[in-house]
Amino acid sequence: MTEDLSNYRKSYDKFELNESDVDNNPFKQFQKWFREIDNIFPEVEANAMTLSTIGTDGFPKGRVVLLKSINKEGFIFYTNYNSSKGQDIELNPNVGLSFFWDKAERQIIIKGTAEKIDPELSEAYFQSRPRESRLGAWASNQSEVIENAQVLVENMKSLEDRFSDSHIPRPEHWGGYIVKPIEFEFWQGRPSRLHDRIRYCKNSKDNWIIERLAP
Repeated sequence: MTEDLSNYRKSYDKFELNESDVDNNPFKQFQKWFREIDNIFPEVEANAMTLSTIGTDGFPKGRVVLLKSINKEGFIFYTNYNSSKGQDIELNPNVGLSFFWDKAERQIIIKGTAEKIDPELSEAYFQSRPRESRLGAWASNQSEVIENAQVLVENMKSLEDRFSDSHIPRPEHWGGYIVKPIEFEFWQGRPSRLHDRIRYCKNSKDNWIIERLAP
């Protein structure tokens, strides 16, 4: 099968990004852009991000996960620790995060290391989730091969009966990771493919250095 996509083109001209406009702190710059997307384009799932890992087979793999918290150290998401992403991180904690907000013609690319958060934080978030989501964490052995979708339906029914009148505990294999950045790149689409790219890198003194990259 052959399909020619060479004429798929779009002009990017909504915004611009200059060194004089960005915050000295990349976390604050991230929050500025995030709030703008959330306010201007409320229909966009602004916290959807692509998590990229190096798989146990040596290949890179990206998948969309949801950002659930930001603090001064990094970006937090939750998952099954036994999943493929969890196994990847266990083997190699170096990961990438990317946010693509097409309506604003923007993306943010983050390079960092992932580590498990305090179990108490995972517990607090787990108990804040809807009941069905808490049951789902038990019902699915994430990333494992299953015979069919009915397996999940039956697992959920069994768990509904098991926890019908009781507290749903957090599975030990489920919790959060924090990605601690060492590099940020803020990308703003511009006309003629002369896109704005502003990068923050840490120097030997752990300070953020701001640089412009050629598009």
